[in-house]
Amino acid sequence: MKWFGWKAAGRVEARPALARGQSYPVVIGEWPRSYEAQVREAYLGNAIAQRAVKLVAEGVGGSPVSASDERVAGLVAARSGGQPLIETLAAYLLLHGNAYVQVLATPEGEVAELFALRPERVTVEPDASGWPAAYRYRVGDRVAQLSADGPRAEIIHLKAFNPLDDHYGLGCLGAAAGAVAIHNAATRWSKALLDNAARPSGALVYAPGDGATLSPEQFERLKSEMEAGFAGAGNAGRPMLLDGGLKWQALSMSPADMDFAGTKAAAAREIALAFGVPPMLLGLPGDNTYANYQEANKALWRLAILPLAGAILTGLAQGLAGWVPGAALAVDLDAVTALSGDRERLWAQVSAAEFLSDAEKRAMLGIEPH
Repeated sequence: MKWFGWKAAGRVEARPALARGQSYPVVIGEWPRSYEAQVREAYLGNAIAQRAVKLVAEGVGGSPVSASDERVAGLVAARSGGQPLIETLAAYLLLHGNAYVQVLATPEGEVAELFALRPERVTVEPDASGWPAAYRYRVGDRVAQLSADGPRAEIIHLKAFNPLDDHYGLGCLGAAAGAVAIHNAATRWSKALLDNAARPSGALVYAPGDGATLSPEQFERLKSEMEAGFAGAGNAGRPMLLDGGLKWQALSMSPADMDFAGTKAAAAREIALAFGVPPMLLGLPGDNTYANYQEANKALWRLAILPLAGAILTGLAQGLAGWVPGAALAVDLDAVTALSGDRERLWAQVSAAEFLSDAEKRAMLGIEPH
């Protein structure tokens, strides 16, 4: 099966019909449902989600790449329009679940550059059987149609697995939306507390002894003076002078009121989980899953960065195969610094195996024979 709409001879009739599915639930309470709203809440407005995406995307973009030739290596390493191609594709796959690469060719039919398109602007145009025949890229009122058929398709579609949709992949934003909403709400709660001296300050009690009460004018004047002179983080700890039967009665938070801190920490760990980042790498308290930072960093590479980098490089190589015959891309595992310890152990084990010949040892280590 060809992944980018290339209908091989003899396979068209054998293909099953595809249909568009529903990626997200119809109702998610008060959490944002649209992709743009989720990006604004998570990536633009939440430090945990943004850092998690950056850790994975920058790791994928900085992975050492081995290519079949210098031409292919130059295409994926070059910046088109100022964007780092691999890092941008990784971020789009994490956030949206889809990444689209436009193949820009010269008049002679050679690949000039690769450019990552905004995924929310791209729609699939299926054929009668539901297979992608073209892609539409819409910016305002302007629409460009890119061919997805044939060995030299103008667009390469990379997508994450989506069990409910044949055409579009599933990103991590939907799964993280609830935790992001909780974390952002807890942040706003903390900001409100800081604006009110970081605690429910207390109550100003009027007890003159004769049962008298404050007049409406006195109450409003006292309230405005309190807000102006004592409320807010800038006035925290400021001494107060009371007279005329006034006394200050301090109040404190109940355990339920204080629980928002634990809720915020739990939401932060859930956000990190959604994007595949060990919470320790984000500086989250109370996470002792890994013995040390080095082990957590190795887990990030093994469980998040390398699988995503492999999927992106394999998809790009398949999409470029019609333009550059024999194109191949892969992560050079020997050059990954985070995995150097594993490589050292492998070398030591192979070197200590006296029953192996030098040729067999070189083959196990991936070294070309003499």
